[in-house]
Amino acid sequence: MSEHDQSVILTVEAGIARIQFNRPASLNAINVEMAMALRDALLAVQRQAGVRVLHLHGAGRGFMAGGDLASLKSDSAVRARALISPLHEAIALLSELEIPVVAQLHGVVAGAGISIALACDFILAGQTTRFNFAYCGIGASPDASGSWHLPRVVGLHKAIELLMLSEPFDAEEALRLGLVGQVIAEDALVVQTEALIKRLAAAPTFALGQTRRLLRQALQNDLRTHLNAECEAFCACAGSRDFALGVEAFFQRQPARFTGS
Repeated sequence: MSEHDQSVILTVEAGIARIQFNRPASLNAINVEMAMALRDALLAVQRQAGVRVLHLHGAGRGFMAGGDLASLKSDSAVRARALISPLHEAIALLSELEIPVVAQLHGVVAGAGISIALACDFILAGQTTRFNFAYCGIGASPDASGSWHLPRVVGLHKAIELLMLSEPFDAEEALRLGLVGQVIAEDALVVQTEALIKRLAAAPTFALGQTRRLLRQALQNDLRTHLNAECEAFCACAGSRDFALGVEAFFQRQPARFTGS
């Protein structure tokens, strides 16, 4: 990682990478320095061997309250580009990772915070989490892949409603819309998130990465192209150590102990 401030904290231990948004006094609102630090953290995760799962979470009272508007009050267009450029590189890196990504949401999740969460694979939210896309409410359009992921999750017309009206909604509505995968009581959120992370860290990492890539390509590929991609991915998995372990465990009627290779 580069020598930015500690607005983003990356730790890696036992195959689990964790990225914490760490501007709690600003509800983790993202500014240029934080966007650059996030990009650098994701580059580090991408390059580090042995990482099997990534966990995103926020310090303090919320996951992320969108962009830091205080940094955009003057020279707005220039500063917006300076912020969005590294942020969008971070989103691209996030989508290209070959490991599963878990987002743990709590408190305030707005604007770019929702967009970043939607770029993850498993999205868990505390019961009291509050959401608002907020972009049009401040005279802005979406960024950080929000307008790309959202219609794929909720459909075009619901995406238009959510983005253009910028009405707040709660965790149960987010679950109903498919924006999060689970809503969990606040006192159990950390425990259940950790259980999922450890389950993914013990899974066949290469196969999960191939599955992640196939699913993200599925809506762009025609059928024949995708069938070819599935064939190549399956054959690559079949040559892996974890496939051999999984098949052996299947015939022995025992749980497989995957190594991530």
